[in-house]
Amino acid sequence: MTDISLLVCTRNRSPQLAATLASIDRAIHGAPHLKIEVVVVDNGSTDDTADRLTAWSAERPFPVHLVHEPRPGLARARNIAMARASGRIVAMTDDDCVLDNGYFRQLATCFADVTGPAIIGGRILLGDPADLPVTVKLEDHPMIAPWDMFPGGFVMGANLAMTADAIARIGRFDERFGAGARFVSAEDTDFLFRALGQNIPVRYDPRFTVNHHHGRRCPDEVVRLLAGYSYGDGALYAKHFLRDHRVVKAIYNDIRNLMPGRNEAVTSFSGIQNFYLFVLRFKVKGFFSYLKMAVPL
Repeated sequence: MTDISLLVCTRNRSPQLAATLASIDRAIHGAPHLKIEVVVVDNGSTDDTADRLTAWSAERPFPVHLVHEPRPGLARARNIAMARASGRIVAMTDDDCVLDNGYFRQLATCFADVTGPAIIGGRILLGDPADLPVTVKLEDHPMIAPWDMFPGGFVMGANLAMTADAIARIGRFDERFGAGARFVSAEDTDFLFRALGQNIPVRYDPRFTVNHHHGRRCPDEVVRLLAGYSYGDGALYAKHFLRDHRVVKAIYNDIRNLMPGRNEAVTSFSGIQNFYLFVLRFKVKGFFSYLKMAVPL
């Protein structure tokens, strides 16, 4: 049986993808005792991604499954990749990430004592110091998500792994969410939220690491990114509002965050004044946008 399936979904990022593929080679070379396969979904690229993948896969000593999905959408691409995976552990990363040389070895160690369905997210470091410090996960200690939390940002799809039996219980990613979809983010948060609702443990472990070369260096790019994250979270609130009391708790916490003295002022994002109000405003937009879609006028 395959020990680990690594899923990579890509679209029009051929230069960045070259570094990702090279890091996969190095990480697999560093774990010769493991049976590893790689599943790559080309999500409708119009650059030379297809040619690069064909040339790379032809020369690899490990199994590589190439899939072409012309319809854009990260959640859709991930679902297709998961359907092709055969590993006991299914890991995923993004096409602008570089795996640490010990990635697979450490990943196997993290799952060595797992006996049932489980999800573990890994550390995400800033790949280029010139990029702004967003979409990273820097904690250096393990953590376990409380079952009643809204898990946005607890672990992230750029470095996420799970047992195959966890996928069988949770199901597919919701294809209405994530890059390329109507709700531009939160497909991973929705997946984690459903996992916690089924008492599947969600953990963070810093031992397996990727470096994220996201390329965002302008504050306006970060503002748009955080607006999209909040918009997606708000849509998730609407999706689960009537059937899961954890959403009510999350909304309550969002409102409490607006109270003076509740939290220290967030000043790390240039261009965003009153961070918590900014977040709540876009969550409200996402909430009502979802309702409008679910109940057309």
